[in-house]
Amino acid sequence: MAPEHDGRAQPGGRDTPAGEPAPVFRPPRAPFLDVLGKLSQRRTVVLGVAGVIIFFAVWEVAHYATPAEKQRFLPSVEQVVTEIAYLFAEKNFIADVGTSLYRIYASFFAASLIAVPLGVFMGCFVKLRALISPTTGGWRYLPAASFAPLLLVWFGPTDFAKMALLFLGCFFFLVALILDNTLAVQRELIESGLTMGASRRQVVGITFRAAAPHILDSMRNMIAVAWTYLVIAEIIVATDGIGAVMMRAVRFLHVDIMMGGILVIGVLGVLTDISFRLASRALFPYLRVRR
Repeated sequence: MAPEHDGRAQPGGRDTPAGEPAPVFRPPRAPFLDVLGKLSQRRTVVLGVAGVIIFFAVWEVAHYATPAEKQRFLPSVEQVVTEIAYLFAEKNFIADVGTSLYRIYASFFAASLIAVPLGVFMGCFVKLRALISPTTGGWRYLPAASFAPLLLVWFGPTDFAKMALLFLGCFFFLVALILDNTLAVQRELIESGLTMGASRRQVVGITFRAAAPHILDSMRNMIAVAWTYLVIAEIIVATDGIGAVMMRAVRFLHVDIMMGGILVIGVLGVLTDISFRLASRALFPYLRVRR
């Protein structure tokens, strides 16, 4: 007589014997380099923290692997962090950080106030694009650092000269990026507006609103470039700012201060990036729903 079955099927087409629980199906574990994989917010944070820990661990290993007589040129993480704390506590480093933040943000947002409307107008009006695009495109290939002596001659050892260098470092790239963002707007959207009788002003408004999330992303990417020009800008008659502190450290081979300045700039840059991401989530919440 054939054995009785409870109707539950085992993987591979075999039935589960009576009285035994069905095995739980466990999906195969996704590889670390999973193409088009998805991560939870928690997993993303964990991996990000792990990456930071690995970076500092490699730094520590490199320090202790360096011969003792040369370790002063590659200080340990503890030495650099201790030096940063000393600068904030004893050398009023917070004022230098505030000065650098003012120069970065003021020059970048001045560039954005001009580059954003200019890029949108160029994307909307083909004749304006043909007139301006070759010039702005060519200026992108001129290194902003090469203008430092000229700006010093024109404006002297002033904050304006430093901020002008930061402005030049990101303005022309920002125009090109925003132009690309504008041109990427679906043509059908603009044609629909024209069909319904939209004016040129309304078409520009429609285009700007459609491109706005990508424009904010372009601004987020370009402010990172502005941070890379900070030290170069503050070399111009260095008196204050993070770059000035680093340049004074060069004279006495205080490598820990130099690396501390680099680390502080990196942290401020990451905080700036996070601020832009939060602004994007607040201004365009529908993008998260779509994803």
